[in-house]
Amino acid sequence: MPFPVQKVRTCYPALADGHAYLDGAAGTQTPQAVIDAIAGAYRSGIGNVGGAFPASHRSVAIVAGCRQAVADLVGGHPDGVILGPNMTTLTYRLAAALARQWGPGDEVVLSRLDHDANVRPWTQTGVTVRWAEVDPVTGELPVEQYAELIGERTRLVAVTAASNVLGTRPDVAAICALAHAAGALTYVDGVHATAHGPVDMRALGADCYATSAYKWSGPHVGAVVADPALLERIHPDKLASSPATVPERFETGTAAFADLAGATAAVDHLAGLTPGTGTRRERLLASMTAAEEHELELFAALVAGLEAMPHVTLYGKPARRTATAYFTVAGLTPRQVAERLAARRVNVWNGHNYAWELTAALGIRDAGSAVRAGLVHYNDREDVDRLLDGVAALQP
Repeated sequence: MPFPVQKVRTCYPALADGHAYLDGAAGTQTPQAVIDAIAGAYRSGIGNVGGAFPASHRSVAIVAGCRQAVADLVGGHPDGVILGPNMTTLTYRLAAALARQWGPGDEVVLSRLDHDANVRPWTQTGVTVRWAEVDPVTGELPVEQYAELIGERTRLVAVTAASNVLGTRPDVAAICALAHAAGALTYVDGVHATAHGPVDMRALGADCYATSAYKWSGPHVGAVVADPALLERIHPDKLASSPATVPERFETGTAAFADLAGATAAVDHLAGLTPGTGTRRERLLASMTAAEEHELELFAALVAGLEAMPHVTLYGKPARRTATAYFTVAGLTPRQVAERLAARRVNVWNGHNYAWELTAALGIRDAGSAVRAGLVHYNDREDVDRLLDGVAALQP
């Protein structure tokens, strides 16, 4: 059956403003169910966890529900779900804690394809960094190079499950297998990937899988999911008075409980994008598979349209990718393109989008980088056509 995109769109109040929202790679819009869940949590009364009264008990239930929902989304275990304000903060926390176990001569393997949040926290641990390079023409991250990069001193391999600007989906499973064969841990940035198809972190070989709810229709909540047994071996800095249990010892301060309720509602929303039965995990796999097919069908038209325009340069042509395009327009800066499209009520991003190493490898970081247009499950053919019409009108 065709993906019910028009029905899905009715779930998102923001889409009624008449704009073509092609900025989802920087954060999706929020469905009414998520808005209601956040408001409902506040309306019902919530308190900090650990209290003897009902409002505190409700917060405990919200936290447990969010851990289970995120685990269902990515194929992890709820006891290994670390919750926090965003992926960057959590990655810095994990990097600092893991680095306590590393010493002189130890190495991490990073990739030029990654968002800077899966690069800088590791480079700043002070250990030796070895780099996996991107093919600047195809946007691919060749697996073969990892056999030379990973060795007996490798302690961690960090890699993205999908580039947030080119959409490239590297062979994460093969990369993680090489890391594990050398006894190294793997840290997979799933922030961009999670919104664009079904996720199975175990099949990927991710020891730690990072994701952010605001990229998949939720509020600004981040999560890192790991095997609880692995987390038991890692000891972050924490207050003397805060819990020493896993995963709580990785979480600092008071959680945004209402937002956690919203994240759970976002997972339920994704599980219901298409009709289905079974567990939430089973429904998520089915609905996200259908959503990915829908996005890629639209994306084929978007790419074909941009490729046909002689004044447009597209970056990357990976074999497997999310529905994410990165391009420049002759005679205009990326910011000028974004501004002129915004005047036509078409929302796109411009700049490096934190793909700091990648935009340097492409040779465009210092020139304002490029324009990013990304599709998610609520985009339709009209959104694509409006983008193409807008870019066509920008001919110099």
